[in-house]
Amino acid sequence: MIHVTDQAAECCETHSERKSHHSDKMKSNLISRLNRIEGQIRGVKGLIEKDTYCDDVLNQIAAIQSALNSVGRLLLEGHMKSCVIERIQSGDHEVIDELLITVNKLMK
Repeated sequence: MIHVTDQAAECCETHSERKSHHSDKMKSNLISRLNRIEGQIRGVKGLIEKDTYCDDVLNQIAAIQSALNSVGRLLLEGHMKSCVIERIQSGDHEVIDELLITVNKLMK
């Protein structure tokens, strides 16, 4: 489980621009995961270029999807524990509709 104090994203809105400010630890974790995923994707490309058996390629694609889902879950948890709570506390309840749309996209 992620501890909010360790890895929570802090969101803020400045005029029309919304940004997240992740802790250095969270940012490093996300970048490390994404770098691994990037390498996996290059590996799949190589497997296809080498005419690797389809089932082996599909298994690697499943691993990549799982890794991406993991990154999404980390971001979603941080978003809910910081940005969403802050916006609700400030009276902005539209964030719930925004969150539902985002969760639906992640679940496709």
